[in-house]
Amino acid sequence: MKDLAQANVGKFEHPSITAKGEARATVALSNPQTLWFNTGTLCNIECVNCYIASSPTNDALVYITATEVGDYLDQIDARKWPVTEIAFTGGEPFMNPQMIDMTEAALARGYDVLILTNAMRPMMRKSMREGLLRLQAAYPDKMTLRISVDHYRADLHDAERGAGAFEKTLTGMKWLRDNGFTMAVAGRSVFGDDDASSRSGYAAFYAAYNFKIDGQNPGMTVLFPEMDESIEVPEITTACWGILDKSPDAVMCASSRMVVKRKGADTPAVLACTLLPYAPEFELGTTLEEAEKDVSLNHPHCAKFCVLGGASCSA
Repeated sequence: MKDLAQANVGKFEHPSITAKGEARATVALSNPQTLWFNTGTLCNIECVNCYIASSPTNDALVYITATEVGDYLDQIDARKWPVTEIAFTGGEPFMNPQMIDMTEAALARGYDVLILTNAMRPMMRKSMREGLLRLQAAYPDKMTLRISVDHYRADLHDAERGAGAFEKTLTGMKWLRDNGFTMAVAGRSVFGDDDASSRSGYAAFYAAYNFKIDGQNPGMTVLFPEMDESIEVPEITTACWGILDKSPDAVMCASSRMVVKRKGADTPAVLACTLLPYAPEFELGTTLEEAEKDVSLNHPHCAKFCVLGGASCSA
C-alpha cells in the first residue's frame, strides 16, 4: 500500500495552486449553520480507524469548558451567524465533566443540539443520565444523539471497537429509546458493503430493537466514507465545480466551523473542518470573526471525503 507521500506526491502542497499549476478551489463560509465543539480527544475506548486518534490517553485536545462554549455562543450573536445547530464531538463527549452544562447552554439559547457518542459507560454514568433526562424534559425534541455503530453486525462493530463494545452500545441505545430520546447512527464503509445493502442491514437492526431511526435517511443513518490517506485522490480545482456539477456551498466548510482547545493553549481555536483537527493550515484563528475567511481545499480529505464523497458531519 502506498503511503501519503507516494500516493499524492507533489500534491496538496501550495494553498492556492495544484501540482499541475491550476487554481486550487476554495470555499467561502456562505451559510454557517452548525458550530461544532470538540469536547476533548479522551475516549473510553481506542478504535482501529479513529480519524482523530482518540483514546483513553490522548489528551492532545483537552476538555473545553462551559464558559468557553458560552463565549462562542455570544460570538455567534455578535457576528449574526444564522446558526441553527450546536454539535459536540470528541473523543467521547460524555467523558467531559461539563458535558451537560455545555449542552444546556446551547439549548437555553434555542439551538438544536447534536451529540456524537458511543453511548457506552461515560454516557451511562448516573450524573450524565440524570442530566440528559432533565434536559430532555426541559427541551423536548431539541437534542439528537448520533450513536457510533460501525456496523449493524456485532462481530464487525467489535472488530473496530473491541470485544463487547456492540453490546455496551446497544445497552445505551435501549436506554435512550426507552426514555424517548431522538437517535441517529453513524456507520462506516470500511467493510466494503454497498450503500443499499448497508442501509437495508441497518434498517433490519433498528426494527429488531424498535429503534425509531430511518435507515434510508442519510441524515439519520450517516455512512461515512473512509479517510485512507494512502489512496491517491485528485486535487480540487476551481474548474471542478462545473465539471462535477457541484456548488462549493454544498461542501461542509461552507456551513460549519469547529472549536477545539489544544493542550497547553491559553484559548480555544476555530478550525475550518471537523476532520482535520491536527492540520495547522486549517486553523483559522481564535475567534469566529477570524474564522470567516475562505478555506483552501488543500488536503486529500477535502477531495475524497467532502467534494467527491459527498459526506457531511451534520444532520
